[in-house]
Amino acid sequence: MTTNPAHARLTVDPAFEVAPVNDRLFGSFVEHLGRCVYEGIYEPTHPTADENGFRRDVIDLVKELGVTTVRYPGGNFVSGYRWEDGVGPKENRPRRLDLAWHSTETNEFGLHEMTKWLEATGGNELMEAVNLGMRGTQEALDLLEYANIPGGTELSERRRANGADEPFNIRMWCLGNEMDGDWQLGHLNAEDYAKKARMTALGMRQIDPDLELVVCGSSQHEMPSFGQWEETVLTHTFDLVDFISCHAYYWPKNGDVTSFLASGADMDSFIKDVAAAIDATKARLKSDHEVYISFDEWNVWYQDSEPSKNPEGIGNWPEHPHLLEDIYSAADAMVFGDLLITLLKNADRVHAASLAQLVNVIAPIMTVAGGDAWRQTTFYPFALTAKHAKGGTVLEPKLASDRHHTDKYGDVDTLNSVAVQEQDGSLAVFVANRSADQTGEFEISLPAGASYTTVEAQTLHDDDPNARNTADDQNHVVPADNPTAELDVASGTVKVTVPPISWTIIHCK
Repeated sequence: MTTNPAHARLTVDPAFEVAPVNDRLFGSFVEHLGRCVYEGIYEPTHPTADENGFRRDVIDLVKELGVTTVRYPGGNFVSGYRWEDGVGPKENRPRRLDLAWHSTETNEFGLHEMTKWLEATGGNELMEAVNLGMRGTQEALDLLEYANIPGGTELSERRRANGADEPFNIRMWCLGNEMDGDWQLGHLNAEDYAKKARMTALGMRQIDPDLELVVCGSSQHEMPSFGQWEETVLTHTFDLVDFISCHAYYWPKNGDVTSFLASGADMDSFIKDVAAAIDATKARLKSDHEVYISFDEWNVWYQDSEPSKNPEGIGNWPEHPHLLEDIYSAADAMVFGDLLITLLKNADRVHAASLAQLVNVIAPIMTVAGGDAWRQTTFYPFALTAKHAKGGTVLEPKLASDRHHTDKYGDVDTLNSVAVQEQDGSLAVFVANRSADQTGEFEISLPAGASYTTVEAQTLHDDDPNARNTADDQNHVVPADNPTAELDVASGTVKVTVPPISWTIIHCK
């Protein structure tokens, strides 16, 4: 056990800003996968279900979580999805095989239900994905017409007949999902996808020129085509799209926990590499258009674990099976919080992000069919960051930290941190201690003349880094007040001690 603490100092100066925090950084993701929709957000027989079949207990937790946008309906699911199956009278909707997750899709929940559910959660924004896998431009245009045209056409009148007199007015659209991956239905090489995406974007903008479009980037940093994919896709679509996507999932591959705890270092590198590709393409095309990053899938996901294995067999296509139901540990929550810190540090380039996913499937919220809904360990970093960072401004992270070695990412900062100036003038500082065995001595150097008078800190940590919350023990790992936080007004510093494998929020008021 290492006895010497790690030290880090964050110098805060409101004169040096990264960017305002875009509310869309706190987006999430609902896919027709496992129990995310059915028994997750939608369970008509549940004791808390409303008149639409939505679980009120889940709605309450989604509001507490602070989600702003929801990407829907996939994910891998969307590449085999026919949007028409999910509209109209429920008794007439067809049952289909979902090839992405080897399941049966009942289509009881579709576009109309999603828009109603978003209203119930407080009016969160819908980020709609179109099928550019097994379908193409015409189907995407049909969906846009159905959703957004007020009336007077066959498809818009069909929407009105189906109960939505007013258009849905969806502003943000994803042009397919992970089209670089050979696991994706309709997988294409970069050139062919870029042409398909360009044609679809052109058509969608003829209907509504003010849409915000997300083109598919690489589905992970380690893809063999990474870089070349971004260059090709952006070359064809640059002036037609507003975002290019990034996806990343992290877990301790081959038992390498030290590297796993520093996963934020990879996310940071990924973002900077994609930003460089955007800048290079913009310069080469001599464009004055801006393209940002939509990190619209990110999380800790144990992809090689038993819960991530699909059903098998030609006669085994279950409805909403238990899939990807990882139960997160205290260590997972630290990594998760560190990824949030990384997204904030890159707020000038990342203007949207979607935690994948929202309920039951690698999710911060879990449910028991007919029973409780409860918070995973990862719920707390997201909820506290959203609460204090929304509407704020990220300050330039002038961080000096001790470093340690990882086999995968080389030397990394042991303590990672970012500061956000809140709208009311208070300061929120988020800190992740990536070390497995070193306590962190963390200091904030406040700007001269700062008028902060109080400091509070909460730390998410457990002496057992594998400790988890469960349906039977829902509050085993929760944030606790950190009594070591001290504000020295005379010297303009805040000091706090953070334990190994922990995530902390420091609030100066």
